[in-house]
Amino acid sequence: MAVSDMGFTDGAEDEVRVSAGPRSGPESQASGSSSPRTETTPSAAAVASFDMVVIGAGPAGEKAAAQAAFFGKRVAIVERRAAPGGALVSSAGVPTKTLRETALYLTGYRRREVYGLSIQLDPDATLDRLMDRTAQVQAAMAGQVRENIARHQIEMVPGTGSFGPDRTVVVTPGRRDTGPRTLQADIVLVATGSRPFHTPDVPFDDPDVYDSERILGIDRIPRSMVVVGGGPVGCEYASIFTSLGTEVVLLDSGERLLPFVDGEISRLLGATFSSMGVRLVLGSGVGAVRRADGELQVTLESGEVIRPEKVLFAAGRAGNTEGLGLEEVSVQIDARGRIVVDEEFRTTAKGIYAAGDVIGPPALASVSMEQGRVAACHAFGIPFKETVDPLPPYGIYSIPEVAMVGLTEEAATRQGIAYEVGRGWFSRNIKAVIDGGTDGLVKLVFRREDRVLLGVHILGDIASELIHQGQAVMHEGGVIDRFIHATFNIPTRSEAYKYAAYDGLQRLAGLPGAPSG
Repeated sequence: MAVSDMGFTDGAEDEVRVSAGPRSGPESQASGSSSPRTETTPSAAAVASFDMVVIGAGPAGEKAAAQAAFFGKRVAIVERRAAPGGALVSSAGVPTKTLRETALYLTGYRRREVYGLSIQLDPDATLDRLMDRTAQVQAAMAGQVRENIARHQIEMVPGTGSFGPDRTVVVTPGRRDTGPRTLQADIVLVATGSRPFHTPDVPFDDPDVYDSERILGIDRIPRSMVVVGGGPVGCEYASIFTSLGTEVVLLDSGERLLPFVDGEISRLLGATFSSMGVRLVLGSGVGAVRRADGELQVTLESGEVIRPEKVLFAAGRAGNTEGLGLEEVSVQIDARGRIVVDEEFRTTAKGIYAAGDVIGPPALASVSMEQGRVAACHAFGIPFKETVDPLPPYGIYSIPEVAMVGLTEEAATRQGIAYEVGRGWFSRNIKAVIDGGTDGLVKLVFRREDRVLLGVHILGDIASELIHQGQAVMHEGGVIDRFIHATFNIPTRSEAYKYAAYDGLQRLAGLPGAPSG
């Protein structure tokens, strides 16, 4: 969420649903085949029956509900927030990425030096524009989710859901003038998402100490900030605030940023951050965060004391499972509140499924959507979408972006695979030179014996878009020659794939590869 996508209205289950009858597949839908059903609202004491009740209208919940409704199931979604869309819309994917794009546009960051420009912005006016634009996009995306739910004739039930006996869900409304409502279903899907993890060592009650959700309500662009956490969220916010002129110190107890990505990409991102002015403090941890003498103090294990205006703690998330009554219905959770599921997203209780961030990593909106769809198909025995993509792409929307799919060099080594790599540097890419964004590369990891592509790793502008070309080749079991035989428009960043493949062939032949960027 780090790491996130915007697929609100994609896929077969997002087509307009006009019939409640069963279907053999998406292609069998016929517009106007029957009149929409009419429903009556039960009294507060009545029990409303559905085929499926979904708790949570985030990416996993919305897509699970839409998938089931498309195939003729009667579905209700329980949502406690005023707007649907979950953390993706309210506090993670959409807001963070909007802040990033708005900050880059307003400041000309990483481009203004190409043209010899210096831009001075009023910090207060800049913050107002950032927040206004973020609110506009949030409202638009929440509207798209509402429209998709309405198209599928899914009933939205506002309030907080908890389990009752016999697979019932008791909904406590937020309004005092209405009473609880009880929903009963053969299938209940929990998709309540996650929230920022709060360690007791950090004083989150301090008005200048933020987590990754509260940061969206920051009162000013600070002169200085300490970001704790070198994962996707920490890297994204560290680079965003740097682009806005904040002096940022990025702390992590690990030896490198983004420990799950390819080691070379991680090192290059760290070097790029340093060149931007971010101070990286890795491998030292955080001794204490406290307020003393009216100022924030961050004490490192080395004894150094940093005095920032703001602190952002962005190190992990915990599942939203409190108050659901999971123990009473025998649903198992782990130490971080994440629901334990099998490969079909069944929990340890009959008829209860879970999907999305509430079950833990990878906690990507794109994967959560697929989990919801697959869970719905398994729950009802629908032979349509039976597995989640085994090769999901990852995107980190830092400045510059990072994206990956498949094996890293380190993973290939652990698996005992004889591999080679090919690199296409953006510093030698015409499009990148034209627009001034020459940081990074496209890196291919492939098997030496047959040149089958095993992994793609990208650092640079629009990495999150470029990664899908490599993903498509990997899905076909393709070889790196595919990029050599393909013709790419010039100038485009996509052309870096071709030169990464050529570089790989040179290395196989014992010739020196392309020099580093």
